[in-house]
Amino acid sequence: MSVQVFKNLKQAIGNLDPEEIRRHTERPLRICLYAHNETGYRRMEDFLLPPELSNAKRAELTDVVYRASESSTLPAESELELYYDDTPTGELVPTSRVFAFRPDNPKQTIDDILRNRPDLAVPLGINLLGFREEVSKRIIKKVAKENALFALATAIPDILPLVSLPWAIGEFATDTAFITANQMRMAFLLAATADHEIGYREQKSEIVSIMLGAFGWRAAARELVGKIPLGGGLIPKAAIAYAGTRVVGLSLERFYRLGRAYSRQERHLAYQEALERGKTMATTLLDNFKLSKKELKAKL
Repeated sequence: MSVQVFKNLKQAIGNLDPEEIRRHTERPLRICLYAHNETGYRRMEDFLLPPELSNAKRAELTDVVYRASESSTLPAESELELYYDDTPTGELVPTSRVFAFRPDNPKQTIDDILRNRPDLAVPLGINLLGFREEVSKRIIKKVAKENALFALATAIPDILPLVSLPWAIGEFATDTAFITANQMRMAFLLAATADHEIGYREQKSEIVSIMLGAFGWRAAARELVGKIPLGGGLIPKAAIAYAGTRVVGLSLERFYRLGRAYSRQERHLAYQEALERGKTMATTLLDNFKLSKKELKAKL
């Protein structure tokens, strides 16, 4: 890795602030439950606070989840209100605060809340096991897509000169710096979601592993771009950025959940699967950029 790339990487990492993520994770979360009877309350509580929770963790969550029927303990204001709804049609329309809990499809409740309140994703993952897996999955997907897009965008002005992407340059002079720093940010978010300590010291081994991975990603991507002329190497380059980030994320999620990361064989299998996903995504992204170029030409 060149001295300049190393300097860019150091600068990008210097701009990451685990403390900012830590402050976000400490945001108070209050959820008020509404049901017509004890059965409804229990079904919602079993979903939000499953039986496998330790007594200590369950005691912590008494400040997070409330029953509306217990008026003496209700907080002044709650971030979310969850209504038990076992009607056939389920007519309650989600808002930024009010959501339906359908016992036959609790995943829909998770999807509705995360779609309407992405600002609460990490606090929900920390406090409620029912949300943790989905929040982690969305973090990995989002960061992997960002890295694939950045890998494309840094080179797009050379092959699509009419498309202006100033955000793709900015303080990150190389895609390696951006992708590596973004993977570290993902590591902070995944650790926070899993209720683990976050920070450079606390996650030293994970950070070192991501740093070392930057060497392999850069070498493989540059070799592909050099071998395929006229921008054709951009798709595999972006696919590598996506696949590498996704495997890092999946392995970290496993580590924080079970205490062990992917084995070499598991990483290899996950990488091959992610690479195919990355190729499809990169092709779609590149086609969208080309379509934008066509539309822009038509207006000129």
